[in-house]
Amino acid sequence: MPYRRLPNTDTARIKALKTAIDKCSETDFNDVVVSMKSLYRAKNVVGKFERMCMLYKQTFERQVRANKSFQRQIRNARMYLSHFIQVLYLSVIRNEIKEENLILYGLENSELLVPDLSTNELLLEWGDKIIEGEEKRVSVGGVPIYNPTIAKVKVMYSIFKDGYQTQQIHQKATNRTQADIVAFRHEVDNIILDIWDQVEEANSNLAAKRRIDKNREYGIVYYYRKGEKEKK
Repeated sequence: MPYRRLPNTDTARIKALKTAIDKCSETDFNDVVVSMKSLYRAKNVVGKFERMCMLYKQTFERQVRANKSFQRQIRNARMYLSHFIQVLYLSVIRNEIKEENLILYGLENSELLVPDLSTNELLLEWGDKIIEGEEKRVSVGGVPIYNPTIAKVKVMYSIFKDGYQTQQIHQKATNRTQADIVAFRHEVDNIILDIWDQVEEANSNLAAKRRIDKNREYGIVYYYRKGEKEKK
């Protein structure tokens, strides 16, 4: 015998509820096998759940679009910051900048190696350190580094920082809407289960083939076990 299985995707959940609602709507009132209470719940639940899923889709798409430009901002910030540090090291090697000044940038133990800039958090950390260090050195008479200048680095870093904050906002919005959906799925599954139980109970006296066909009209999905074939 085939077995039923509750929907395991949100699209399938919405389809299951809508199928049951539509079937009840087109059936004569006296022949409807789902209680009016359950039908009323189903209509409210599917409307709310569909809006929640649409909101999640919209917030996720906004996050994806924003992330495309954010990736460019990351690359630019990482490139300019890395280039600035390399020029700083070259200036130290040429004795144009005293090695002890590296402490201003947090690079005193760097062994003239560019620090790890592989994550957004590390970019934020080192961006602040490098900009602050260069401004301190120049403020006491140090010759500014050029190509790139710290002003150019600051522009790229500020754009990246703004993009990072924007992306965090998008991420939180997406996570929040997704959490709302996860929390509401239990109620959706309960009403689907309630409707399916009522339908199967109402048609329990029918012959197997006819019973399954009638149940499917209300959206119940049946699966056959391996090696088991559906009777025609």
